[in-house]
Amino acid sequence: MTLLKQEWKMNFKSLLIWTLCVGLCCSGCILLFESVAESMEEMGQMFTQMGNFSAAFGMDKVSIATLAGFYATQISIIFLVGGAMFAAMTGAVLLSKEEEGHTMEFLHTMPVSRTYIYLWKYVALLLLILVFNLVCIGLDIIGFLVIGEEIAMAEYVEYHVLALVMQIEVGSICYLISAVCRRKQIGMALGLAVFFYLMDIMCNIVPDLEFLKFFTPFYYANAAEIYSGGDSRMGLMLIGLAVTVFVVILGGVVYKKRDMAA
Repeated sequence: MTLLKQEWKMNFKSLLIWTLCVGLCCSGCILLFESVAESMEEMGQMFTQMGNFSAAFGMDKVSIATLAGFYATQISIIFLVGGAMFAAMTGAVLLSKEEEGHTMEFLHTMPVSRTYIYLWKYVALLLLILVFNLVCIGLDIIGFLVIGEEIAMAEYVEYHVLALVMQIEVGSICYLISAVCRRKQIGMALGLAVFFYLMDIMCNIVPDLEFLKFFTPFYYANAAEIYSGGDSRMGLMLIGLAVTVFVVILGGVVYKKRDMAA
């Protein structure tokens, strides 16, 4: 519990910055919809005829002329990419910062095992991701209330549950990187999050690359597919959960056995 409190204090500033940036961007776009709603109908018709570009962002499935369609194709992308980058960056530094900052020796003087350190830091990662999501959702709801618009709540909840699972998967993969590397790999983590997103775009555009959906967590958290009533992504989400469990266990084994720099 002491480690959890310490990680919360050390990462609070980063959490605050990322949450406000992503959450306010999403909320601001919701408020913006009210002023551009009239012109969205013509734009929506145009976007549906843009072939691969429309498919890449889900605009062939839902219309951006509606708040639900605008949220699914525009705002959700901000949240997905921003959330994945936050989870990736946070996961990538939690363990490796101890070696890079030469504080690992101090940790080992405490009457705790490496497993204890590994698990509590992972709990801190989960807590930070959860708070990030809750605050962003709260800012979304404020935006909906201000413009007086309702959104399909069932689809909204499903999307955010899948987005949360996606962020945990990305964060867990980067937590494994943190367990393996002696230095913080922030660039690698952010690049990995963006690469997963690009894989999602590619498998939506190129039929021959559809197999990539099994390798990118962005695919099962696609808001446009959810709001259009498309096929259930539960199977892919379960694969994502299995990957999460696997990388967390693997990271724990590696972290427990490898030599640590003082």
